[in-house]
Amino acid sequence: MTIQRSTLTKLGLLSSLYFSQGLPFGFFTVALPILLQKMGLSLPAIGLSQLLALPWALKFLWSPYIDRRDAGRLGRRRGVILPIQVLSALLLLGLAFTSKGAPTVAWLLAAVFCVNLLAATQDVATDGLAVDILSGRELGWGNGVQVAAYRVGMVIGGAPLVHVFAAVGFRMTLVSLGVMLLVATLPIVFFQEPPSTPRPARESPSLSYWIKRPGAFSWLGLLFVYKAGENFATGMLKNYFADERGAGLGLEEVGWLVAGVGFTAGLAGAALGGALVRRLGYRRALIGFGVLQTAGVLLYALVARQQATMSMLGVACAVEHLASGMATVALFTAMMDSCRPEHAAADYTVQASVVVAASGAAAAASGFSAKALGYAGHFTLAAALAALAVVFVGMVFRSGRGLEASVMRG
Repeated sequence: MTIQRSTLTKLGLLSSLYFSQGLPFGFFTVALPILLQKMGLSLPAIGLSQLLALPWALKFLWSPYIDRRDAGRLGRRRGVILPIQVLSALLLLGLAFTSKGAPTVAWLLAAVFCVNLLAATQDVATDGLAVDILSGRELGWGNGVQVAAYRVGMVIGGAPLVHVFAAVGFRMTLVSLGVMLLVATLPIVFFQEPPSTPRPARESPSLSYWIKRPGAFSWLGLLFVYKAGENFATGMLKNYFADERGAGLGLEEVGWLVAGVGFTAGLAGAALGGALVRRLGYRRALIGFGVLQTAGVLLYALVARQQATMSMLGVACAVEHLASGMATVALFTAMMDSCRPEHAAADYTVQASVVVAASGAAAAASGFSAKALGYAGHFTLAAALAALAVVFVGMVFRSGRGLEASVMRG
């Protein structure tokens, strides 16, 4: 299948923006749980640190304001994205030159929260831009790029920067992050945003629209449960890898495993999912990829019940991230296809907030589960939750018409 030059230009732009979101998040995702564990925090407390991603769940509160803004000199979407990109880079560079040595727990948590707040706000405008510029036939590729580029950012922000952190400390790590963000800003600097659709009216906020929309509660319920089981598992994955009661790996080994093997496999899964989701249709893609996602989580449970080798951990990590990438693309493509063009950013954000809220709640509870059940029991419970989500898809949309007719395109 040949991709036109105009499509490649759009995908390149979106790649740089989603890469920018994944870059710092990749470092904090890999390093934060292990750093907090080394600082003496308990598993429940480490699980609750996932609540620092709360801006991603609450961004629907300010997304209508971003959707309704005038185009201005920079453009309706570009006028939000460009300043936030620059501010994010300056924040990281500023933190680099105000921190001395190892950070305190409070400083570390504050930095993570600020990064999440900026990235979540940028994401609202970026998702709106994606809906604006992608045609229907480009949505699968666009969402494949979204997941893939985000994971590439997490790959680079994970293993390589964890090595930088281990070698030279926080200051140079944050400088590296800030410089890479500035470089990733260049495509949006030179992008000429096309004329936008008229601003949505104040009388139809997206949250009210979704409450009243036929089939919406079934769809929002699916969004809530579909990724929760997997996030319940991965909320404690890095701690399992590093814990002496688990795999007992070092920080650099965890970085290589998660950001190297795992996120690279996730990149392949995103590309594969983007190519297949339109051919399979949303219902079959969500069910099929959800089954693979459940199998990937179950592999962790099986590995955790024995003395795991690096090869066993690598296979489990690769399978779960591959399946997760495919499932995420299917879900995000269906979400984007359900947006009204004139309310694209706000509609997508409402749906994404449901996903993030469920994922964050699951990750926050993961520490209590791991402490009570042990790692093997925790991963087994997570696999059961992931399987229930697949059953939910099959029950609600068993006719094959519920998703497309009742939800998609309203």
